[in-house]
Amino acid sequence: MTTTISDAATTSSAPPSIKSRQQATWASGDFAVIGTTLQIVGELLCEAADVRGGERVLDVAAGNGNATLAAARRFAVVTSTDYVPALLDAGRRRADAERLEVTFEVADAEALPYADASFDVVLSTFGVMFTAAHEQAAGELRRVCRPGGRIGLACWTPTGFLGDLFKVVAKHVPPMAGVRSPLLWGTDAHIRTLFAGAASVEHTVRNFAFRYRSAEHFVEVFRTFYGPVHKAFASLDAERQAALETDLLSLLRRANRGGGAGLVVPAEYLETVITR
Repeated sequence: MTTTISDAATTSSAPPSIKSRQQATWASGDFAVIGTTLQIVGELLCEAADVRGGERVLDVAAGNGNATLAAARRFAVVTSTDYVPALLDAGRRRADAERLEVTFEVADAEALPYADASFDVVLSTFGVMFTAAHEQAAGELRRVCRPGGRIGLACWTPTGFLGDLFKVVAKHVPPMAGVRSPLLWGTDAHIRTLFAGAASVEHTVRNFAFRYRSAEHFVEVFRTFYGPVHKAFASLDAERQAALETDLLSLLRRANRGGGAGLVVPAEYLETVITR
């Protein structure tokens, strides 16, 4: 049985206008619909980070809890955090269905409400990479992880499918001003800058396969449920929506490796384990 979700008062270095717009983006649609398809990434990350029973694990920007559930299945003592309460609700329902013991708390990745060295392992799958203040967020991950502990990250790369997807969207809707590309987290150079002084940084390049019925089905799901794409479509008139849809379909058809049996699009991401 999971604990009650609680709110934590936090202070972030990102300007309030950017923070509120980011929260609104991720609260739009229903990311949990997309998130559940990414569960294998959380499982692989917990294996890479060598999560063990009894360890204190923090999932940062957890969404609906892929890394959270993976760590809890390994009998770790897990705290799952996000700044979108509805996503934590979805994670809690998943944990309850499996009778997993997890604490869910509303928290900002740029201002985590935990003491220094509170956790043995700190995880984030496609979450912390979307923060506005990269150095602040990385500093928080380091701060709450104990010396000798591990920080495990899964981040989309700029050279993979998500990099191409964001380029297509940016052609029609300019990125939010004042926010650096989240895809920097999917590069060795940026990670080593953010976590300078770490005992070790180990990378594995992986591919997640997006599997949908067709290119049209992918666009339908993403424009309905994936916050950044949902918001992009909502900001355009009908003619420009049609143009964005056409460009997305073209990208998907080029990237498709499924032949005629459904859509299969490999999406490269960087799996990183940092030893504090």
